[in-house]
Amino acid sequence: MDRDVVETVSLRWLRRLVIAVFLVVTVFPFYYMLVLSVRPIEQLLLDPGKLVVGFGELTVGTYAEVLKATDDGGQGFLTFIRNSGVVAVAATVLTLVVAIPGAYAVARLRFFGRRQVDFLFLAVYLFPSIVIAIPLFVVFSLAELRGSLFGLVLVYISQTLPVSVYMLRNYFETIPVSLEESAAIDGAGRLGIIRRVSLPLALPSIMAVALYDFMIAWNEFLFALLFLIDKPDRWTVSLGLSLLADGVEVPKTVLMAGSVVLTLPIVILFFASERLLTEGLTSGAEKG
Repeated sequence: MDRDVVETVSLRWLRRLVIAVFLVVTVFPFYYMLVLSVRPIEQLLLDPGKLVVGFGELTVGTYAEVLKATDDGGQGFLTFIRNSGVVAVAATVLTLVVAIPGAYAVARLRFFGRRQVDFLFLAVYLFPSIVIAIPLFVVFSLAELRGSLFGLVLVYISQTLPVSVYMLRNYFETIPVSLEESAAIDGAGRLGIIRRVSLPLALPSIMAVALYDFMIAWNEFLFALLFLIDKPDRWTVSLGLSLLADGVEVPKTVLMAGSVVLTLPIVILFFASERLLTEGLTSGAEKG
C-alpha cells in the first residue's frame, strides 16, 4: 500500500478517535446527571454506578418535586425558571440594543480615542466581579433597586456589554465597505445601510453574542445571591439550585433533576441556533 494512502487513512482514524474521546468526555457527565435524575433514590443507593436504566425503573417524580410550588411541597423551580427567563431575555435584548449601534460606530466611524476603545472595553474584565460587587450593592441599595429583577438586569448588562461591543465590532469590520458604499450610492442613509446591509450580514455574530449574553445571565450566581438573597420569590434558577445543593434532606436525584432543568434550556438554545452560528452568510457577498 502506498505510504501516502497509509498516512491518510491513519490520520483519518486518529481524527475520529480524538473526536470520539472528546465527545465521550463532554457528553458523559450530562448523561450521568440525566440518569441520576430519573432513578428512584432507593435504586440509586443500591447501585450508584449503574449507567443503563430500564424503563420499569424510570421515574419523573424528581422533576415533579423540583417544579412543584413550595406551597405544595415542591422546590418551586417553575418560579425560578420564570425569573431567570425574564432576566436573561431582558438583559440579552437590552445589551444588543446598545451593543449593535455602539459596535458599528466603533468599526465604521472615525473619532478621537477610537484606537483605545478596545482596551477600555476589555479593561473591565481585569477586575474580579467581587471587587465591584460591594460598590454595586451600596449604590443599588441607595437607589432602592436591590431585590428587584430590573436591578439584576442592569448589573448583567454592565457585565456583558463591553465584550459584546468588542465581538460585534470585530465582525462589522469584516463586512466589505464596498457593500455599504453601493447602498449609499443607491440613496440609502446610514440607518438604512445598517438595517438592510450590515445587520443581515452580521446575523451569525449577533446570534453568537446573544447566546453568550443569555448564558451569562442564565447561569450567573454571585450577583443574584447578593441582590436577591432576601427575596425568595424572585430567585433565579442558579440560586434555587444552590438551595437544593445545601439541603441535607434533599435527595441527590432531586438535585440532579434541578441541574438538568438549569442546563437544558442552554443546550436547546444552542442547537436551535447552531445553523446561524456556523453558517457564513457573507459567503459570496462580494465578487471579484
